[in-house]
Amino acid sequence: MSIPTSAILTKVPVSILIPIKNEAANLPRCLASVAWADQVFVVDSHSQDNSADIAREAGATVVQFDFNGTWPKKKNWALEHLPFRHEWVFILDADEVLPVAAEAEIRAIVTDPAHPLDGYWINRRFMFMGRWLAHAYYPNWNLRLFRHRLGRHEKITGENTESGDNEVHEHVLVNGRTGRLRSELDHYAFPSVEVFVEKHNRYSNWEARVAVSGRLDATELQSAHVGWRRQLRSRSLNLPFRPFLRFCYVYFWQRGFRDGREGYYFARLHAFYELLSIAKTHELRRQLGKKS
Repeated sequence: MSIPTSAILTKVPVSILIPIKNEAANLPRCLASVAWADQVFVVDSHSQDNSADIAREAGATVVQFDFNGTWPKKKNWALEHLPFRHEWVFILDADEVLPVAAEAEIRAIVTDPAHPLDGYWINRRFMFMGRWLAHAYYPNWNLRLFRHRLGRHEKITGENTESGDNEVHEHVLVNGRTGRLRSELDHYAFPSVEVFVEKHNRYSNWEARVAVSGRLDATELQSAHVGWRRQLRSRSLNLPFRPFLRFCYVYFWQRGFRDGREGYYFARLHAFYELLSIAKTHELRRQLGKKS
């Protein structure tokens, strides 16, 4: 009887970074998808469930993070302070799952001493109300695999954004050349409408405080891809009927209508998120005595 090739391969020399807080429901699935990695760090914000126990049982190293309310947030703090033993790092959220094919693809990259690139974007497939949205918010590229010494999350603001201790819209910037992975992440970010609303209530806090601080069009961006998206978002802040335009973008431009009823709900919820951001920005400016 022959031994499968995967059984005789050594662990992939890459460090996985997973930020969590009360992720007991998602963590087993996430950790199982990276069981082939040689090093896995789970950075916990003092979860009140058994997330830390689940991580340790899976062989991950658990580190607790204490947020000071402003900066740095969880991922950047981890990139600066954890004892990574590998050159390459992959950042994976607890509600994300890497496919089986990612093991071989990442192994080929990180074991090549003459590899010409320094970072990789990966596409995400959003799961919403029990199904994959094949059009709304797809494709959705995020830079997740990179040489540790060359990548950090951008700092948009050092103010308290009331959005939690994890990076929300801050992107990883890599000082080097980047490419795209063939593998795609499955992103179980919104298992229910309730979770969508809870998360986007916090995200709209971030949007409002960054808009009031005037940092959304930050000049220190080093990535053309991120810079283009940031400029587009910055210019959109002055457009009228933003909630309606957001709905049209998701439902018509991204063809969310092809995702059925779930695509319609997804687009309408993003329009509501836009309205929350606008209303909170106005409210905050009034509180601070600034003009709308």
